[in-house]
Amino acid sequence: MPWQEHVALVTGGARGIGRAIVRRLAREGAAVCINYVRNVDAADALRAELEFGGARVTSVAADVSDDAAVEAMVERVNNELGPVSILINNAGVSYQATLDTYDRGALERMRHVNADGMIHTTRAVMRGMRERRYGRIVNVASNAGIGTSLPGNAFYAASKAEVLILTRRFAMELGPHGITVNAVAPGYVETEMSRRGRSEKEWDVATRRLSALTILGRVGRPEDVANAVAFLASPDSGWITAQVLTVDGGRLDYVGHA
Repeated sequence: MPWQEHVALVTGGARGIGRAIVRRLAREGAAVCINYVRNVDAADALRAELEFGGARVTSVAADVSDDAAVEAMVERVNNELGPVSILINNAGVSYQATLDTYDRGALERMRHVNADGMIHTTRAVMRGMRERRYGRIVNVASNAGIGTSLPGNAFYAASKAEVLILTRRFAMELGPHGITVNAVAPGYVETEMSRRGRSEKEWDVATRRLSALTILGRVGRPEDVANAVAFLASPDSGWITAQVLTVDGGRLDYVGHA
């Protein structure tokens, strides 16, 4: 199937990494649904931009932690654009805390979005993918889930580690039906989320500190991750599944017993 025959659903697609993924898949020729929760202005602006460029695109508000909302979203995408053949599980929230400071409610909310959300969307699209014996599912995890040493990220890392193990397990379940399931694990990427709450001076300090932890000497851009996602979502990636592609500039600060 050429890209032009594909329909992609990108969760959390209005900003940051998700927006870059939406743009990249639309540039390849796929029809794209921009999923969002609250950022309606950002979703509308992105949709208008892509429509002006000739892309087939829609946008749907749905909280991926709500399975009923996800089912309704997928039905709408199927009706408006056609059956979903590419799912990008990008929606996620970040919560920094230590054992001394964590809040149980915030922790549960993060897990409901980061892990349960991936489960809900995968279940919602897999029936159609099974019938057509084709599908590409790419989960956006984090190198935190592999074990970077950034302080305060233990619980966020745990939620992303769950995404990584479910990627492999879902690949086992869905592979016999022609569906590939892979993940990308980005490092520190400059987005609205990562800059949130930081002054320019604080951001500059953080950028220099984190850049020094990478082989390539810089933090990531959303497009760096979008390029990797597009590779795994491609019609040409049909013999790649259950894999995690780390996209972090060669981070050196992994926790281990070297």
